[in-house]
Amino acid sequence: MKKLRSIKNVVVAFGALIILWQIVFTVSGFNPALFPSPILAGKALGKMVLDGSIFINIGASMYRFVLGYISAIVVAVLLGLLLGWFKGVFQYINPIVQLLRPISPMAWMPFIVLWFGIGDIPAIVIIFIAAFFPVLLSTVSAVGGIDPIYLKVSKNFGIKQPEILWKVILPAAFPQIANGIHLALGTAWVFLVAGEM
Repeated sequence: MKKLRSIKNVVVAFGALIILWQIVFTVSGFNPALFPSPILAGKALGKMVLDGSIFINIGASMYRFVLGYISAIVVAVLLGLLLGWFKGVFQYINPIVQLLRPISPMAWMPFIVLWFGIGDIPAIVIIFIAAFFPVLLSTVSAVGGIDPIYLKVSKNFGIKQPEILWKVILPAAFPQIANGIHLALGTAWVFLVAGEM
């Protein structure tokens, strides 16, 4: 019964949105090339599905997204583990991170295009920047918040560097790192279309 109700809510919501879209199209008098009606948009979508171009475009977008997102996670987690462990180094790097973090990834676009040109790389870099900072900061915070008892036990068992990073710190910090990765997914997804434009 709940599933039927939720399906009904989705259908009603999207139906109302399409009706409102049609009303705005009819009343506004905008050029259909700039603001098409739902019928024109549906026809264009159907044409793209039939000729297969929509699947090529989705594949290209997913390629950019996955490459930017995965590379951001790998770099941010590795760097976050090191900076979280070497807190003295992070004290010097943290002001720079806090200065760069609030800058929108789109603000970097002129520099990215200047450095990398036009193509797939600018979109990948935008997605990388969008995902990098949430993962980096959550990893540093997670490593800094590890219970010291884990480190004492690892010393008793004779686990030394660099093994302690992989065998003790990463597993202990992983739940918080996973939260950062999840947060970065949403952030990177928002900038996918903006990066492609």
